[in-house]
Amino acid sequence: MALATNNFDSSSQVGQGGYGKVFKGILADGNIVAIKRAQVGSMQGEKEFLTEIELLSRLHHRNLVSLIGYCDEEGEQMLVYEFMSDGTLRDHLSGKSKEPLSFTMRLRIALGSAKGILYLHTEANPPIFHRDIKATNILLDSGFTAKVADFGLSRLAPIPDLEGTAPAYVSTVVKGTPGYLDPDYFLTRKLTDKSDVYSLGVVFLELLTGMPPIVQGKNIVREVKDAYSSGRMISVIDKHIGSHLPECVEKFMTPALKCCEEETGARPSMAEVVRELEDIWLLMPEPEAKLAESSATSPGGYAILSSSAATRNPHTSSDDSLGRDPGSEVISTLTPR
Repeated sequence: MALATNNFDSSSQVGQGGYGKVFKGILADGNIVAIKRAQVGSMQGEKEFLTEIELLSRLHHRNLVSLIGYCDEEGEQMLVYEFMSDGTLRDHLSGKSKEPLSFTMRLRIALGSAKGILYLHTEANPPIFHRDIKATNILLDSGFTAKVADFGLSRLAPIPDLEGTAPAYVSTVVKGTPGYLDPDYFLTRKLTDKSDVYSLGVVFLELLTGMPPIVQGKNIVREVKDAYSSGRMISVIDKHIGSHLPECVEKFMTPALKCCEEETGARPSMAEVVRELEDIWLLMPEPEAKLAESSATSPGGYAILSSSAATRNPHTSSDDSLGRDPGSEVISTLTPR
């Protein structure tokens, strides 16, 4: 890892958070990776380090960031990911990137993110609740394919008992990021798949408005709901979104707001979210859709990565997406050695 990063030289650093620093590295075989290196006294801690290894080592989907390896020796803890050259979604929405995202690209990013979460909820065995979905945990590769990252807070879904029944939630200490936190989960400590739906709905609102989830004491969900109900939706749409079909923007606003309903039961499932977004995608003008797909495959349908595909590209971040709250729970008893 030291060789790959020129001994962790500052010129190789691409991100930093409470966990530590992230470095761009080049392995001996030429593969470009992102190396997340824990610092002494890190907020993340060993439990989340083990959680991420245990989960990502068996998850393979084109919309989930791939874990290539890890280091746990000589007092060092490092996670090695595929390199995500276009950074975080929040970077692009905050204006740090050179060009603003078009509406077509935003819709494609929303659909890719939703597909990654759908895989966690329905295809992973056992299913997984991510618990920390936010714009800084959605990474973009060189083709603007969205990949969900950072599984340090994730929890396994409840396991059915001998009768085949399972509770719909996991009782847990509340963890997550302010602004993205499911209000029902916050009040009851009952974590469900709909908690991820709420958080992703906040990301959808960010895609539509460009606003962070909380700014100057204002909550994005409340602000957008007020604008929508009073017929002022156009006033909150990001002015950098470019030309677009108003019909498609309004249709995208509908599932975004549904995801952010306060009552858990009023939110759609992730499968319903993906279906709605795919229907909107089909309404997009063909030239725009083809342009958005010029660097990647169509967002319709699943594409699961083989483990060898994980070596393609990693993980840049500009803020606390790499940091975690102390004292997170253990998912696995895995001991990496």
